[in-house]
Amino acid sequence: MIDNQAAARDQVLELGRQWAEAERSADLDALGSLLADDFVLVGPLGFVLDKQQYLGSRRTGDLKHQSLVWDDVRVRVYGEAALAVGSQTQRSTFQGRDASGRFRVTQAAIRQGNRWTIAGLHYSPISQAADAAPRP
Repeated sequence: MIDNQAAARDQVLELGRQWAEAERSADLDALGSLLADDFVLVGPLGFVLDKQQYLGSRRTGDLKHQSLVWDDVRVRVYGEAALAVGSQTQRSTFQGRDASGRFRVTQAAIRQGNRWTIAGLHYSPISQAADAAPRP
């Protein structure tokens, strides 16, 4: 069981690495294959996007990343589901306006057959106060 948990955790970490690379390089085919069909994103301002809307902002070029780092990731596996909580730091524009920032991101992943996909993303801005707060 422990070996299965470790293997699943490694697979979910790899899924996140592939997602970050696809985001950085605007690889829509890769992004599309990494997301579950019923994928949903909750953005840092509370807006909600489905898979087609999420991919659409990248397809049109409305969202462009100059850099994107996905790190400090912690994964918890629950059978066929997993949560990965990490930090995303990006230099980006949306419709020509600065959309750069640091976010705490929760990735909800599900195992479909032999592969993991991202079923959801939830973004929360990381404030300077959060950076200064001691970690338990």
